[in-house]
Amino acid sequence: MNIAFTKPRPPTRQHLAARYATVRDTTERLAAPLSAEDQCVQSMPDASPVKWHRAHTTWFFETFLLAPHVPGYRPFDPDFAFLFNSYYEAAGPRHARPRRGMVTRPASARIAAYRTHVDAAMADWLAASPLPAEIEALIELGLQHEQQHQELLLTDVLHLLAQNPLRPAYDPEWREPTAPTGPMRWLDGPAGIAEIGHHGPGFAFDSETPRHRAYLEPYRIADRLVTNREWHEFIEDGGYRTPTLWMSDGWAACQAESWQAPLYWENRDGAWLAFTLAGMQPPAPAAPVRHVSWFEADAFARWSARRLPTEQEWESAAGQVGFQGHEGHAWQWTGSAYRPYPGFRPWAGAVGEYNGKFMIGQMVLRGGSPATPPGHTRASYRNFFAPDKRWQFTGLRLAEDAA
Repeated sequence: MNIAFTKPRPPTRQHLAARYATVRDTTERLAAPLSAEDQCVQSMPDASPVKWHRAHTTWFFETFLLAPHVPGYRPFDPDFAFLFNSYYEAAGPRHARPRRGMVTRPASARIAAYRTHVDAAMADWLAASPLPAEIEALIELGLQHEQQHQELLLTDVLHLLAQNPLRPAYDPEWREPTAPTGPMRWLDGPAGIAEIGHHGPGFAFDSETPRHRAYLEPYRIADRLVTNREWHEFIEDGGYRTPTLWMSDGWAACQAESWQAPLYWENRDGAWLAFTLAGMQPPAPAAPVRHVSWFEADAFARWSARRLPTEQEWESAAGQVGFQGHEGHAWQWTGSAYRPYPGFRPWAGAVGEYNGKFMIGQMVLRGGSPATPPGHTRASYRNFFAPDKRWQFTGLRLAEDAA
């Protein structure tokens, strides 16, 4: 398996079992406010039904852990191997991603039974005997994978409910972390030779490795994210009507999709409202702007006479200069394409399809969002999406050359 996982072995089996139970329970708690009808719908090809997220994360543990490593384990339903595989070619054929919302059966209740079946088998296995470090690493990968789907569950639900003309709230009591306020300050980023990539104890995805050196020219980076107030100024100044601010593909997308503001913003009688997990609300002026594409972030940076930081600048500054709340407010677009680090080697086996085969046509994001599970990210974490995507909690931090 050869997973690049440097976390020390858990001190007891109970520790790993408790973490497994906590992560799995969190997924169910996130799904709890949703009806069976909510959980079946797929609002666009990029999104997946909540029912599918619950089943796919369970499929991961059944396919990569229980079936190959637990003697006598019987899969819950052989058809699920086809229905709930995502993109693992080595794991066999799969149902087409854009048609996941057509799978009205099995019902949500049967997915709950599937989760119970797999969780019981995992609990028995974890209690039975010590596990090799390689298996513990694979379990941790499965838990990290499920946490990624917890975030996707929320972002996909937000997009789904935004299609409803009643704009129903996922959770009327949803609250987001308080973001730094005040004038934007410029921090001198560490220049010269920088060490980039994961190091030390703790989990890391293969795309965060190997640690390597990068040379950084002098630069400055903003101490906070761009706000809704600043984005409103961009709108008022014709940012969405000025082609010279945009990359060619971005301007084409802006025109084709009639972008006039971030996704989920609506202008009602001259006032902006934004759809959130708590329902329709006025965008808080000092809060970080979110749900903007890389194309929009790049256009805003150009309008500001600045630029997006490279991912190396972002990581180096986060580790040495420090940001005020650099995680938890929005994923931050960088100016870097998602490409392998020097010497990158994907994990062996089917899980090697996790990151490496997506290293084309995507841009890197750093940080984390209100939908990101606490403790899931780190300074070296590399999120990635295509430059036109807006349904994630994506924002931006500015940078500029210092020389």
